Amino acid sequence: MNLKRYLPILQWAPSYGRDQATSDLVAAVIVTVMLIPQSLAYALLAGLPAQVGLYASILPLVIYAVFGTSRTLSVGPVAVASLMTAAALAPLAEAGTAEYLAGAILLAVMSGLMLTLMGVLRLGYLAN
Repeated sequence: MNLKRYLPILQWAPSYGRDQATSDLVAAVIVTVMLIPQSLAYALLAGLPAQVGLYASILPLVIYAVFGTSRTLSVGPVAVASLMTAAALAPLAEAGTAEYLAGAILLAVMSGLMLTLMGVLRLGYLAN
């Protein structure tokens, strides 16, 4: 098994230079300045506490840095996902309650498991 296939960071990290790190650091600061208010707003749009937006937007970026294969893909929160989360959870619990938060976490985990299963089964052609 080739570990570099599943952890692309192992392939590019040895040749990662100081110039790239400087450019990436500047880009990270710019993205963070925009991401913080955006993620807070999207969490509120989904009916969740604002701080949940910070967790849900920063962690995926770190994970994608390790496992991601595209250097140009934009990863982050989107308004449509927030609205769909609110629409899916509204009939089940009142926004702002512990049950609503638990439902949002369960929805995120189930979505992640389904996407992982689709990746393992190589079902990407369905999206095309």
